[in-house]
Amino acid sequence: MRTDRKLTASRQQRPGEDRGPFADTPREKRTKSPEQALAALMRLCARAERSSGDALRLMRTWGVAQEAQQKVLRELLDQRFIDDARYAEAFVREKMRLSGWGAYKIRAALQRKGIARALVDAALSAVDPAEHADRLRTQLERKARTAKHASAYELKTKLVRYGLSLGYDYEAVIEVASALVKNTDTPCNDFF
Repeated sequence: MRTDRKLTASRQQRPGEDRGPFADTPREKRTKSPEQALAALMRLCARAERSSGDALRLMRTWGVAQEAQQKVLRELLDQRFIDDARYAEAFVREKMRLSGWGAYKIRAALQRKGIARALVDAALSAVDPAEHADRLRTQLERKARTAKHASAYELKTKLVRYGLSLGYDYEAVIEVASALVKNTDTPCNDFF
């Protein structure tokens, strides 16, 4: 049975091995015409939601000219292959339900993708606050079962850090972490 290292070594070119007529030429970056880019983006958008920022990033990597990028993007928007509002709603649903992210982390991710603030706010306002709180409680309960801790104070600190790293509101995280960890009133004298 081969190991991964042996597999990788077997795929590499050996000295003196001929790779054909293109052995000496460096690999060229593949570029696409605007028509090819439009067709490729239509195929991609038909399979999964994409944002306008995703489409522009892909066209830049394909070497499509700036003016042509805007034309292709307009065509995709007109034919509703790309809809940033629809994308934001799907992104919020997926990240909350499947990944357990909070509103702050979702907002930051959507802004990095170039989604307008109004669209992000609308998508986040559609979320039920009770479902959001239940998701936070579930995430912190799961973390509490696996976190190694010497004291209740240390456990609460770890839960708060974890909840904040998921992008939840500070007050909500403190409230849920305090409810999960009953004995947190002991003072911490290590800092005095």
